[in-house]
This record gives sequence, structure tokens and C-alpha cells, in this order.
Amino acid sequence: MEGGSSSLLALVGRLPTVTGSGRRVTPSRVGSFERMHGPQPASSENELLTALRCGDEDAFCALVDAYGAAMHRLALTFVRSSAVADDVVQEAWLGALRGLDRFEGRSALKTWLLRIVANIARTHAVREARSLPFSSIELDSDTGSERERSLPTARFQGPDDQYPGRWVSFPTPWSTQPDSALLSAETRKVIADTIADLPDGQRIVISLRDVEGWDSVEVCSVLKLSEINQRVLLHRARSKVRAALERYLTTESP
Repeated sequence: MEGGSSSLLALVGRLPTVTGSGRRVTPSRVGSFERMHGPQPASSENELLTALRCGDEDAFCALVDAYGAAMHRLALTFVRSSAVADDVVQEAWLGALRGLDRFEGRSALKTWLLRIVANIARTHAVREARSLPFSSIELDSDTGSERERSLPTARFQGPDDQYPGRWVSFPTPWSTQPDSALLSAETRKVIADTIADLPDGQRIVISLRDVEGWDSVEVCSVLKLSEINQRVLLHRARSKVRAALERYLTTESP
């Protein structure tokens, strides 16, 4: 490996505690890099890259503080264990430092780092039999009868009914539910369990969009998905989560 960034490799061995909750985020270190969402100013990112390539440990710590936790959470969308996610992030930092001199800035530094995490986490997930190769997330463009439906056809009127394709009965509005039911630990558990049981593509996309708060551009860029596929995966995942909540709240409500 060339460049001063080789001196930073020794720091990576301490990253399992850094990427979890054990490291305090220091505002003076993070500076303008503390925000995960939205592009960073080009001048600030260029300054950080220059410092990293010179082996600046403070710059590396700022990078870890800014992105380490998000990298860990991204890894956890692929693998079950926090310990394995730590291993993924550690490998990602090693890969990033070794490839830093080849980084050309075609994407944001954050996006580049998260792609490295996704690629490594995908490999670990395959080893754990957690998922199929990531290419399986891509959806078939075929719109025939084999296409997965977001909701059961029984929820809609048939071709011989008065209003074909419309609801048989409208979904129960959640505004009638008491806040305690919507915010309860049991309700949150229903959501978490439903997401955990989704097919891999749907689970990863809804986790990044609705749990982590990523926008569609970021998800498509990191996961290398088309906008259409990302939208369909998200729609299917949300439909299943809503259906699970509807069943739970209808059953549990007094």
C-alpha cells in the first residue's frame, strides 16, 4: 500500500469498540462530517482526504466518528450478529485505507465507504446463509402472473363485481387507535419482527429507507439498484408491514 494512510492501519484493530456505542462522538473531531445525509462540501471532503492520505490520525478518527455507526448499522441489515457486523466494518476500514490512493471522487466519500461495507457484508451474509447473492435483489422486469403481489387479491373486488380492482372494504384507519397502542413496545416488536422476516431485498431496502432514514438516491447508489426496483421493493415491504400492523391492531384493540 502506498501513501501516508498506511500508518493508519494499526488503528483499525481498535474499531470493534469504535463502531459500536462505546466511542463518544467528539464534535471538534467530526466538524462538517457529522451529518450522514446529504453531500458534504467538496472543499471539506478534499481536505479530509488529503489529511487521510498523509496519515493524519485525527482525520481518521473524525471519519470513524462521522460514519462508523452508520456503517455498523448497514452491516446489520445483512448479518444477524453485532460481532459479525463489527468484523464487516473492520474489513471495510482496512479496504478503504488500502484503496484510498485509488479513490477518484466519482462519488461522495460516504457513499464509497458504504458500498465497501455492503459488498463485504453481502459476502459474510452468503457465508452465514443469510441471503442469496446480492444480484438476487434485482427484480425481474416481467409483469406477468408470477410477479409477487403486495396485498392478497381477496382484498379487492373481482372483474365481475360492481367496482373491479377497488377495495372490498377499506383498511381500518389507524387514527381511531389510541396512541398507546401505536407506540407500545408490542407494536414496535410487530414491526421489527415483520421486517426481519421479509425477503432479503425488501428487508434491506425498508431498513435503510424507513429505519435509517436514507433517501432513495442513496439506497440506489450504495446497493446498486435501479430506482424502479428500489421503489417496488420498498412498496412491497411497506405493504407487508402495514398488513401485519393491521392484523395486530384489529385483533388486539378492545
